[in-house]
Amino acid sequence: MLGRRRNNMLPKRLEGVLLLLFMLMVSNASGAFVGVHVGTGVSDLPSPSDIVSILKAKRIQHVRLVDSDHKMLVALANTGIEVMVGVPNDQLLRVGQSRSTAADWINKNVAAYIPATNITYIAVGDEVLTTIPNAALVLVPALQFLQSALLAANLNTQVKISSPHSMDMISKAFPPSTATFNSTWSSIMSQYLQFLNNTGSSFMLNAQPYYGYVKGQGVFPLEYALFRSLNPNSKIADPNSNLFYTNMFDAMVDAAYNSMQAMNFTGIPVMVTASGWPWRGARNEPAADVDNALAYNTNLIRHVLNSSGTPSQPKNQVSTYLFELFSEDRRTGPVSEQNWGIMFTNASAVYSLAFEDVAANNTDSPALRGMFCVANSSASHSALKQSLDWACGPGSANCSAIQPGQPCYKSDDIVAVASYAFNDYYHRTQTSGGTCNFNGTATISSTDPSHGSCIFLGSTGANGSGNGAASGPVSQDSFASGLQSCWLAHLVVLLPVVLLL
Repeated sequence: MLGRRRNNMLPKRLEGVLLLLFMLMVSNASGAFVGVHVGTGVSDLPSPSDIVSILKAKRIQHVRLVDSDHKMLVALANTGIEVMVGVPNDQLLRVGQSRSTAADWINKNVAAYIPATNITYIAVGDEVLTTIPNAALVLVPALQFLQSALLAANLNTQVKISSPHSMDMISKAFPPSTATFNSTWSSIMSQYLQFLNNTGSSFMLNAQPYYGYVKGQGVFPLEYALFRSLNPNSKIADPNSNLFYTNMFDAMVDAAYNSMQAMNFTGIPVMVTASGWPWRGARNEPAADVDNALAYNTNLIRHVLNSSGTPSQPKNQVSTYLFELFSEDRRTGPVSEQNWGIMFTNASAVYSLAFEDVAANNTDSPALRGMFCVANSSASHSALKQSLDWACGPGSANCSAIQPGQPCYKSDDIVAVASYAFNDYYHRTQTSGGTCNFNGTATISSTDPSHGSCIFLGSTGANGSGNGAASGPVSQDSFASGLQSCWLAHLVVLLPVVLLL
């Protein structure tokens, strides 16, 4: 009798423990993510294993491949990294015209690598309707054929299918409340949205505020494109919804939501499949520089991981793939087109960027580690003096270290003294709009100017790794995450005891 009672109770106890474990793990895994796009137009693209090593080092857990390179899929096996594979535009016609070809594509490029490789999404083509309009008629059939193949392989719950669109698909993106898709593609967009609605997939959007800013020719301030604080007199409002927009990224996402709503589709989430900023451009591309790229991508990561949604969709989080890991020097077009990468192919960083939650209130942002704002040695003494006075005065930089008798004081070297002040100001204010310019007397450098006991904010050296910066307060999310980890650890310890009761 006792034995029967124990056997009857065991499943219930185990069920309760496992249910609690599951709830904690699901809660811990929720929230928007930031991934990275890996292109192939790179002359000296690193090996797949080297690319995966970079992803691991940067703690990147989501990656978008433009194709389904088999060597990359093998290298990504057993890493836990979520992978989006792509059907390139040059394969779209074949897949969209033949159900058997679509099935073969799924078998060779998806089914053959699951579950070792964590493939979760397929991007079918890229900006098809605006770049190869002659293939428009096969876009939806391609989605449907691939979905049927996933269903046949019993992979339809793990792998979702969609197709990335550019902002050019939206006739007039601002104000967002009146945005609509280009009427030329109304029939195809209706079928596409119905497919997403039926399959629980996301609307994929390539949202690039850099292009919005450049094409706007001064209509929108640069700060608006870079997520930087706007002057109270420059608030950008949607006159129809009375919603205020603090950044162009949110306005683009809301334009997509409202365009779908105009076609009577709601509840389809937006996933941004490409967003970034070029770090170098030609002389006629002044907005493409390291300072702006660092600001945009740092603020983008913070914004997405903050899970705050958009003004019209505050509860809808927008997972985003950063464009891109390596600069694609084989891309055509202006200089800026070949310089969007955050990493060089030798695994060194173009600029320091953290893919973790950088919203903590630290004086020295982790995203700026290894980057320094230094005085331009070619600037005149008087210009440097004027900028130095501003940094230590109205700029509120901490200039105590460059006072006489202090470690960074140099009476005969205004470049060194100004560099310390400029760098302190930049590291303290970059996230709220501070720039490394100072009327042309400063520039971004990856060379650490620290020397002796004079440690610059951003230094990663042994003496400057902490920079004396106090840790920010623990957020509720961080506390909850720690509490979940604690409970999980205790449950793992207690599970054998529960099973023996």
